[in-house]
Amino acid sequence: MLPELSIQRILTEYERNTSRETRLPVTDLQVLLAHILGKPRSWILAHPEAILEPTECACFQEAMAQLDAGIPLPYIIGHWEFFGLDFLVTPDVLIPRPETELLVETAIAWSRNFNGDQMDPRKTRPQVFDVGTGSGCIAVSLAVHLLEAHFIATDISAAALEIARLNAQTHGVVDRIQFVKADLLDFPAVTSYRPLATCPCHLLLANLPYIPTAMLNELEVYGKEPTLALDGGSDGLRLIHRLLEAAPGILASDGLMLLEIEATQGEPASRLARHYFPQAEITMLPDLAGRDRLLSIQT
Repeated sequence: MLPELSIQRILTEYERNTSRETRLPVTDLQVLLAHILGKPRSWILAHPEAILEPTECACFQEAMAQLDAGIPLPYIIGHWEFFGLDFLVTPDVLIPRPETELLVETAIAWSRNFNGDQMDPRKTRPQVFDVGTGSGCIAVSLAVHLLEAHFIATDISAAALEIARLNAQTHGVVDRIQFVKADLLDFPAVTSYRPLATCPCHLLLANLPYIPTAMLNELEVYGKEPTLALDGGSDGLRLIHRLLEAAPGILASDGLMLLEIEATQGEPASRLARHYFPQAEITMLPDLAGRDRLLSIQT
Protein backbone atom coordinates (compact mmCIF):
# COMPACT_ATOMS: atom_id res chain seq x y z
CA MET A 1 0.00 0.00 0.00
CA LEU A 2 1.06 3.58 -0.57
CA PRO A 3 2.21 5.40 2.58
CA GLU A 4 -0.07 8.35 1.81
CA LEU A 5 -3.38 6.53 1.95
CA SER A 6 -6.46 8.50 2.94
CA ILE A 7 -9.84 7.23 4.07
CA GLN A 8 -11.44 8.59 0.90
CA ARG A 9 -8.86 6.89 -1.32
CA ILE A 10 -9.44 3.56 0.43
CA LEU A 11 -13.18 3.81 -0.10
CA THR A 12 -12.84 4.93 -3.73
CA GLU A 13 -10.29 2.27 -4.72
CA TYR A 14 -12.22 -0.46 -2.94
CA GLU A 15 -15.37 0.37 -4.88
CA ARG A 16 -13.45 0.61 -8.15
CA ASN A 17 -11.50 -2.65 -7.75
CA THR A 18 -14.08 -4.93 -6.10
CA SER A 19 -16.94 -6.64 -7.89
CA ARG A 20 -20.47 -5.97 -6.71
CA GLU A 21 -20.94 -9.64 -5.85
CA THR A 22 -18.10 -9.65 -3.30
CA ARG A 23 -18.10 -6.02 -2.23
CA LEU A 24 -18.69 -5.14 1.43
CA PRO A 25 -21.35 -2.52 2.14
CA VAL A 26 -19.63 0.84 2.47
CA THR A 27 -20.92 1.11 6.05
CA ASP A 28 -19.05 -2.09 6.95
CA LEU A 29 -15.84 -0.75 5.44
CA GLN A 30 -16.29 2.42 7.48
CA VAL A 31 -16.80 0.30 10.62
CA LEU A 32 -13.55 -1.53 9.87
CA LEU A 33 -11.65 1.74 9.38
CA ALA A 34 -13.15 3.13 12.58
CA HIS A 35 -11.93 0.05 14.45
CA ILE A 36 -8.40 0.32 13.02
CA LEU A 37 -8.13 4.05 13.71
CA GLY A 38 -9.75 3.81 17.14
CA LYS A 39 -12.41 6.34 16.18
CA PRO A 40 -16.22 6.30 16.01
CA ARG A 41 -17.74 5.77 12.57
CA SER A 42 -19.03 9.36 12.68
CA TRP A 43 -15.40 10.54 12.76
CA ILE A 44 -14.62 8.48 9.66
CA LEU A 45 -17.52 10.13 7.85
CA ALA A 46 -16.40 13.61 8.93
CA HIS A 47 -12.69 13.15 8.04
CA PRO A 48 -12.41 11.52 4.60
CA GLU A 49 -9.09 13.33 4.09
CA ALA A 50 -7.41 11.66 7.12
CA ILE A 51 -4.21 9.79 6.27
CA LEU A 52 -3.55 6.34 7.74
CA GLU A 53 -0.27 5.70 9.52
CA PRO A 54 1.91 2.88 8.13
CA THR A 55 0.92 0.59 11.02
CA GLU A 56 -2.75 1.35 10.34
CA CYS A 57 -2.25 0.57 6.66
CA ALA A 58 -0.72 -2.78 7.64
CA CYS A 59 -3.68 -3.54 9.91
CA PHE A 60 -6.06 -2.66 7.10
CA GLN A 61 -4.22 -4.96 4.69
CA GLU A 62 -4.33 -7.81 7.18
CA ALA A 63 -8.05 -7.30 7.81
CA MET A 64 -8.79 -7.28 4.08
CA ALA A 65 -6.85 -10.53 3.69
CA GLN A 66 -8.98 -12.09 6.44
CA LEU A 67 -12.14 -10.89 4.71
CA ASP A 68 -10.92 -12.40 1.44
CA ALA A 69 -10.41 -15.67 3.33
CA GLY A 70 -14.08 -15.62 4.32
CA ILE A 71 -13.81 -14.52 7.94
CA PRO A 72 -16.85 -12.38 8.86
CA LEU A 73 -16.10 -8.75 9.68
CA PRO A 74 -17.51 -8.90 13.26
CA TYR A 75 -15.07 -11.71 14.13
CA ILE A 76 -12.18 -9.69 12.69
CA ILE A 77 -12.91 -6.58 14.74
CA GLY A 78 -14.20 -8.58 17.73
CA HIS A 79 -17.45 -6.72 18.31
CA TRP A 80 -20.74 -5.81 16.64
CA GLU A 81 -23.66 -3.46 17.24
CA PHE A 82 -27.08 -4.72 18.25
CA PHE A 83 -30.03 -2.63 19.45
CA GLY A 84 -27.77 0.41 19.81
CA LEU A 85 -25.26 -1.43 22.02
CA ASP A 86 -21.80 -2.78 21.26
CA PHE A 87 -21.30 -6.52 21.85
CA LEU A 88 -18.17 -8.63 22.07
CA VAL A 89 -18.36 -11.45 19.52
CA THR A 90 -16.04 -14.38 18.81
CA PRO A 91 -16.38 -17.47 16.58
CA ASP A 92 -17.96 -19.17 19.62
CA VAL A 93 -21.18 -17.18 19.15
CA LEU A 94 -23.56 -16.26 16.37
CA ILE A 95 -23.19 -12.71 15.07
CA PRO A 96 -26.21 -10.62 16.20
CA ARG A 97 -28.63 -9.92 13.36
CA PRO A 98 -30.83 -6.83 12.84
CA GLU A 99 -33.96 -9.01 12.46
CA THR A 100 -33.56 -10.19 16.06
CA GLU A 101 -34.17 -6.64 17.23
CA LEU A 102 -37.87 -7.26 16.52
CA LEU A 103 -37.87 -9.78 19.38
CA VAL A 104 -36.28 -7.27 21.75
CA GLU A 105 -38.65 -4.46 20.72
CA THR A 106 -41.69 -6.72 21.21
CA ALA A 107 -40.47 -7.90 24.60
CA ILE A 108 -39.91 -4.32 25.79
CA ALA A 109 -43.37 -3.22 24.63
CA TRP A 110 -45.00 -6.13 26.47
CA SER A 111 -42.92 -5.71 29.62
CA ARG A 112 -43.87 -2.06 30.01
CA ASN A 113 -47.48 -3.12 30.46
CA PHE A 114 -46.62 -5.97 32.83
CA ASN A 115 -48.23 -5.65 36.24
CA GLY A 116 -49.07 -1.99 35.93
CA ASP A 117 -46.58 0.42 37.47
CA GLN A 118 -43.17 -1.16 36.85
CA MET A 119 -41.38 1.11 39.30
CA ASP A 120 -43.57 0.23 42.27
CA PRO A 121 -41.45 -2.15 44.44
CA ARG A 122 -44.64 -3.79 45.74
CA LYS A 123 -45.39 -5.13 42.27
CA THR A 124 -44.14 -8.49 40.96
CA ARG A 125 -40.84 -8.13 39.16
CA PRO A 126 -40.91 -9.91 35.80
CA GLN A 127 -38.69 -12.95 35.41
CA VAL A 128 -37.23 -13.27 31.92
CA PHE A 129 -35.69 -16.43 30.47
CA ASP A 130 -33.41 -16.10 27.43
CA VAL A 131 -32.92 -19.64 26.12
CA GLY A 132 -29.87 -20.19 23.93
CA THR A 133 -28.44 -16.80 24.81
CA GLY A 134 -25.28 -16.98 22.66
CA SER A 135 -23.55 -13.60 22.87
CA GLY A 136 -26.19 -12.46 25.36
CA CYS A 137 -27.39 -9.72 23.02
CA ILE A 138 -31.08 -10.34 23.79
CA ALA A 139 -30.80 -10.64 27.57
CA VAL A 140 -28.31 -7.78 27.92
CA SER A 141 -30.26 -5.41 25.65
CA LEU A 142 -33.42 -6.09 27.64
CA ALA A 143 -31.67 -5.76 30.99
CA VAL A 144 -30.39 -2.33 29.95
CA HIS A 145 -33.96 -1.19 29.21
CA LEU A 146 -35.97 -3.14 31.81
CA LEU A 147 -34.36 -2.18 35.09
CA GLU A 148 -36.98 -3.95 37.19
CA ALA A 149 -36.59 -7.39 35.59
CA HIS A 150 -34.46 -10.37 36.59
CA PHE A 151 -33.00 -12.62 33.89
CA ILE A 152 -31.93 -16.22 33.50
CA ALA A 153 -29.85 -16.82 30.36
CA THR A 154 -29.10 -20.39 29.30
CA ASP A 155 -26.84 -21.91 26.69
CA ILE A 156 -25.41 -25.35 26.09
CA SER A 157 -22.03 -23.79 25.20
CA ALA A 158 -19.78 -22.78 28.11
CA ALA A 159 -17.71 -20.62 25.72
CA ALA A 160 -20.81 -18.73 24.60
CA LEU A 161 -21.90 -18.16 28.21
CA GLU A 162 -18.52 -16.61 28.99
CA ILE A 163 -18.93 -14.16 26.09
CA ALA A 164 -22.46 -13.35 27.28
CA ARG A 165 -21.22 -12.77 30.82
CA LEU A 166 -18.51 -10.39 29.57
CA ASN A 167 -21.09 -8.44 27.58
CA ALA A 168 -23.31 -8.21 30.66
CA GLN A 169 -20.36 -6.86 32.64
CA THR A 170 -19.55 -4.31 29.94
CA HIS A 171 -23.09 -2.93 30.03
CA GLY A 172 -23.44 -3.01 33.82
CA VAL A 173 -26.23 -5.60 34.09
CA VAL A 174 -24.34 -8.73 35.15
CA ASP A 175 -25.88 -8.59 38.64
CA ARG A 176 -29.38 -9.10 37.19
CA ILE A 177 -28.61 -11.94 34.78
CA GLN A 178 -28.08 -15.48 36.04
CA PHE A 179 -26.09 -17.46 33.47
CA VAL A 180 -26.79 -21.19 33.39
CA LYS A 181 -25.15 -23.90 31.29
CA ALA A 182 -28.17 -25.91 30.21
CA ASP A 183 -29.74 -27.68 27.26
CA LEU A 184 -32.74 -25.42 26.67
CA LEU A 185 -34.74 -25.53 29.96
CA ASP A 186 -33.06 -28.66 31.34
CA PHE A 187 -31.51 -26.92 34.33
CA PRO A 188 -28.72 -28.66 36.25
CA ALA A 189 -29.91 -30.05 39.57
CA VAL A 190 -27.48 -28.17 41.78
CA THR A 191 -28.19 -25.91 44.72
CA SER A 192 -26.59 -22.82 43.14
CA TYR A 193 -29.56 -22.48 40.79
CA ARG A 194 -32.94 -21.50 42.15
CA PRO A 195 -35.68 -24.07 41.56
CA LEU A 196 -37.95 -23.13 38.70
CA ALA A 197 -40.94 -23.42 41.02
CA THR A 198 -39.75 -20.35 42.92
CA CYS A 199 -38.85 -18.46 39.74
CA PRO A 200 -41.92 -18.32 37.48
CA CYS A 201 -41.17 -17.24 33.93
CA HIS A 202 -43.21 -14.28 32.78
CA LEU A 203 -41.29 -13.71 29.54
CA LEU A 204 -39.67 -16.62 27.69
CA LEU A 205 -37.46 -15.67 24.75
CA ALA A 206 -35.42 -17.71 22.32
CA ASN A 207 -33.53 -17.27 19.08
CA LEU A 208 -32.66 -20.94 18.65
CA PRO A 209 -30.96 -22.61 15.67
CA TYR A 210 -33.67 -22.79 13.00
CA ILE A 211 -31.95 -23.53 9.69
CA PRO A 212 -32.94 -26.94 8.23
CA THR A 213 -29.83 -29.12 8.07
CA ALA A 214 -30.13 -29.63 4.30
CA MET A 215 -30.04 -25.85 3.77
CA LEU A 216 -26.86 -25.22 5.74
CA ASN A 217 -24.52 -25.81 2.80
CA GLU A 218 -26.37 -23.14 0.83
CA LEU A 219 -25.70 -20.46 3.42
CA GLU A 220 -22.83 -18.03 3.04
CA VAL A 221 -22.27 -18.21 6.80
CA TYR A 222 -21.93 -22.01 6.89
CA GLY A 223 -18.50 -22.94 8.22
CA LYS A 224 -17.87 -19.33 9.27
CA GLU A 225 -20.25 -19.10 12.24
CA PRO A 226 -20.84 -21.91 14.77
CA THR A 227 -22.92 -24.71 13.25
CA LEU A 228 -24.30 -25.40 16.73
CA ALA A 229 -26.02 -21.99 16.56
CA LEU A 230 -27.45 -22.58 13.06
CA ASP A 231 -28.53 -26.21 12.65
CA GLY A 232 -32.20 -26.66 13.51
CA GLY A 233 -32.47 -30.29 12.44
CA SER A 234 -34.22 -31.81 9.42
CA ASP A 235 -37.12 -29.32 9.43
CA GLY A 236 -35.43 -26.48 11.29
CA LEU A 237 -37.86 -26.91 14.18
CA ARG A 238 -36.14 -29.60 16.27
CA LEU A 239 -35.08 -27.32 19.13
CA ILE A 240 -38.13 -25.08 18.82
CA HIS A 241 -40.33 -28.18 19.14
CA ARG A 242 -38.47 -29.30 22.26
CA LEU A 243 -38.77 -25.86 23.82
CA LEU A 244 -42.49 -25.60 23.08
CA GLU A 245 -42.97 -29.04 24.64
CA ALA A 246 -41.22 -27.97 27.86
CA ALA A 247 -42.57 -24.42 28.08
CA PRO A 248 -46.14 -25.05 29.39
CA GLY A 249 -44.74 -26.12 32.74
CA ILE A 250 -42.51 -23.07 32.94
CA LEU A 251 -44.42 -20.09 31.51
CA ALA A 252 -46.65 -18.13 33.90
CA SER A 253 -50.38 -18.02 33.22
CA ASP A 254 -50.11 -14.37 32.17
CA GLY A 255 -46.81 -14.78 30.35
CA LEU A 256 -45.46 -14.24 26.87
CA MET A 257 -43.22 -16.49 24.79
CA LEU A 258 -41.37 -15.07 21.78
CA LEU A 259 -39.53 -17.32 19.32
CA GLU A 260 -37.57 -16.15 16.30
CA ILE A 261 -38.13 -18.49 13.35
CA GLU A 262 -36.97 -19.02 9.78
CA ALA A 263 -39.20 -17.22 7.29
CA THR A 264 -40.72 -20.40 5.81
CA GLN A 265 -41.63 -21.90 9.21
CA GLY A 266 -44.57 -19.66 10.07
CA GLU A 267 -47.36 -22.20 9.61
CA PRO A 268 -45.65 -25.31 11.05
CA ALA A 269 -44.33 -23.33 14.02
CA SER A 270 -47.80 -21.91 14.65
CA ARG A 271 -49.32 -25.42 14.55
CA LEU A 272 -46.82 -26.62 17.14
CA ALA A 273 -47.59 -23.62 19.34
CA ARG A 274 -51.34 -24.28 19.14
CA HIS A 275 -50.76 -27.92 20.07
CA TYR A 276 -48.85 -27.11 23.25
CA PHE A 277 -50.73 -23.89 24.09
CA PRO A 278 -54.31 -24.50 22.90
CA GLN A 279 -55.75 -21.66 25.01
CA ALA A 280 -53.09 -19.08 24.19
CA GLU A 281 -53.25 -16.14 21.80
CA ILE A 282 -50.84 -17.08 19.04
CA THR A 283 -49.70 -14.56 16.44
CA MET A 284 -46.95 -14.35 13.84
CA LEU A 285 -45.10 -11.05 13.53
CA PRO A 286 -43.32 -10.12 10.27
CA ASP A 287 -39.87 -8.61 9.94
CA LEU A 288 -39.18 -5.42 8.00
CA ALA A 289 -39.19 -7.40 4.75
CA GLY A 290 -42.69 -8.70 5.50
CA ARG A 291 -41.54 -12.28 6.14
CA ASP A 292 -42.69 -14.41 9.07
CA ARG A 293 -40.09 -13.89 11.78
CA LEU A 294 -41.43 -13.88 15.32
CA LEU A 295 -43.82 -16.37 16.88
CA SER A 296 -45.74 -14.78 19.79
CA ILE A 297 -47.55 -16.93 22.38
CA GLN A 298 -49.55 -14.95 24.93
CA THR A 299 -50.92 -17.14 27.74
